Amino acid sequence: MRHRSKGRQLSRTSSHRKAMLNNMAASLFAHEGIVTTTAKAKELRPFAERLITLARRGDLHARRQVERRIKDRAVQARLFQEIGPRFAARPGGYTRILKLGHRVGDGAETARIELLPE
Repeated sequence: MRHRSKGRQLSRTSSHRKAMLNNMAASLFAHEGIVTTTAKAKELRPFAERLITLARRGDLHARRQVERRIKDRAVQARLFQEIGPRFAARPGGYTRILKLGHRVGDGAETARIELLPE
């Protein structure tokens, strides 16, 4: 029974899943969009949007909370200097998921998750 267990397992341990989401979020902020499986994109969306909301706040505590997740200093700076202010007037919904079809190698559903322009 899955009582009170949120999120997808993605066939990984919790530490692997956490590290994967941290790395995917960093790539999303660095490149403005990434191609991945649909399940991973759907898991990444609330994770990344929470980090953008922290970047909108921009105070010291928010910076430290983001530093726990995103280890790359350049990506952190970009998040707080460019991405956070870009969405300052928007009350959520900073990302878009576009389904791309099936992957050739294993037939997995792929999707592109990207940041909205404004």
